[in-house]
Amino acid sequence: MENRSQWGTRLGFLLAAIGSAVGLGNIWRFPATAFENGGGAFFVPYLFALLTAGIPLLIMEYTIGHKYRSSSPRSFSKISKGMEWIGWWQVLISFVISTYYPIIIAWSVMYAYFSLGTQWGDDPTGFFVGDFLNLADAGTFGSIVPAVMIPLLIIWVVVLFFLGRGVKKGIELANRIFIPTLFIVFLIIVIRAVTLPGAMEGLDAFFKPDWGSIADGSVWVAAYGQIFFSLSIAFAIMITYSSYLPKKSDITNNAFITGFANSSFELLAGIGVFAALGFMAVQSNTAVSEVVAGGVGLAFMVFPEIISQMPASGFFGFLFFASLFLAGLSSMISISETYVAGLQEKFSISRGKAVLFGGGLALLVSLFYATQGGLNLLDTVDYFINNYGVALAGLFEVVAIAWFARSLKDLQNHANSVSDIKLGIWWRLCLGIITPFVLGSMMLQNLRTEVSRPYEDYPIDFLFSFGWVVAIGAMFVGALLTIKKWPSKDNEA
Repeated sequence: MENRSQWGTRLGFLLAAIGSAVGLGNIWRFPATAFENGGGAFFVPYLFALLTAGIPLLIMEYTIGHKYRSSSPRSFSKISKGMEWIGWWQVLISFVISTYYPIIIAWSVMYAYFSLGTQWGDDPTGFFVGDFLNLADAGTFGSIVPAVMIPLLIIWVVVLFFLGRGVKKGIELANRIFIPTLFIVFLIIVIRAVTLPGAMEGLDAFFKPDWGSIADGSVWVAAYGQIFFSLSIAFAIMITYSSYLPKKSDITNNAFITGFANSSFELLAGIGVFAALGFMAVQSNTAVSEVVAGGVGLAFMVFPEIISQMPASGFFGFLFFASLFLAGLSSMISISETYVAGLQEKFSISRGKAVLFGGGLALLVSLFYATQGGLNLLDTVDYFINNYGVALAGLFEVVAIAWFARSLKDLQNHANSVSDIKLGIWWRLCLGIITPFVLGSMMLQNLRTEVSRPYEDYPIDFLFSFGWVVAIGAMFVGALLTIKKWPSKDNEA
């Protein structure tokens, strides 16, 4: 088994933690969410959510991992034997995400290549869904798309290589390379974007506050949702990473740095994206609101169109998709580490076997997304595993710890014993009252939306088979894994 206290330096841990938070979603989810929920006014509930849910939850997960020095399932079992299944549930959620996340990274690799000569032509949307993906109808898998499968396999080789080298020589080394490079590359893109004609119109649309929106409860739910998903909370990642920290590490300080670094990158992404959208709106003589998009559509349909109109389009297109690749790869490594650590501890196997089994299984499943029906499959699985997997697992986690195990005071004492910033009653109130209320509201809002109409109007049987079954299956398999007892001897140092 792998010894704890694996991080070479505090900087290595912070880069890895920030790398797990700064993923692909930060680049395309935050800008659209802020714009649709009050523009500049959105930053008020966003900051409030960061301070009352995001950072408190980060502190809680850092403390759990640091105190119990184990993977997520083992840590939860040490709090209470009846809570082990929550840890496995979170690990299974990360496993599901790791099956489709490398597909988006593979698209980024190919689009970095397509940027050279803007090979998507005059119809980027048609090129993406037609020429590149050869997209089939929802529910139809079709054949393997070689242009997706080949980079997908290469990405898995890279991910498994760094995972196999361990925490210090693998994960830490990877993030020391990827995260600084990501920030430099993305900063170059943002600087170029804000100097484009029309950039100010885009930034005005992004920052212009609609103060009336603050009275809308759905805007606050959106702010908490953005913070929750962007910080990689309830993925088992932060518990796993913090379990490798030295015993005297400052927990609260690390959580504040991670939280604010992530939010700073999201703000930077919003500036870059909307400056580019303003340029596109001016070029096409339309309003900025007409060209705003979210999700993969923004990255692979809208941005290629913007890039085509930019001077030195090939160079800046390559930089943009290279930044997506770097952001995705750092997150992919952290997501995969959750089940590698869990398998090592539960089955008392070597790291190499855990990487081979867990990563190999995820690789095989990911091939389904490399088919002609891969985009629809990815869209459905991502929606359900986030809205009815991550969010629900986070709700169960905080309720179980705050209400049933009543462990917040004990965790607070542990964090305070090693941290400069001391936690008080505000921390327990945030986790015991505010966070469960908001996460519960998010779940009810999601369910109301689901009842009103099927997601993206996909066929009901398709949504059931690849949406609900996947989300509920992660919980069910997580519960099954608790049947096997932990090894009698704890081989951790």
